[in-house]
Amino acid sequence: MITNILIIDDQPEMLELMTDVLTPEGFTVTALLYTDDITQTISLYQPDIVLLDHLLAGVNGGELCREIKANELTTSLPVVLLSGYPRLLEAFGDYGCDAFIPKPFELDELISTIKRCLGESHYEHA
Repeated sequence: MITNILIIDDQPEMLELMTDVLTPEGFTVTALLYTDDITQTISLYQPDIVLLDHLLAGVNGGELCREIKANELTTSLPVVLLSGYPRLLEAFGDYGCDAFIPKPFELDELISTIKRCLGESHYEHA
């Protein structure tokens, strides 16, 4: 089974880095600078997990997470929030995310968090 990852981050170099790291791990990566409709984007790309930057141009990634988790069609979709503000969850709550990774992060931490959120059984079949 191929595992699809949707990454939304408004920094092109961050998208390139994560794509370069995750693709050799066997993931199929869709990297976007923005989305104006998270539900439509998920419907289009059918990700198994979503990585969202907290501060996106013109939109709050935490609110996108909350929207994903509030939709009965996507509520079980794992969402990982990324942020340059390590105390984000203390200040704003977790928005319903499955995991949080403060930037900068170790690449091994990114990979292990994704695998944990997907569940080892899901990943083993990838």
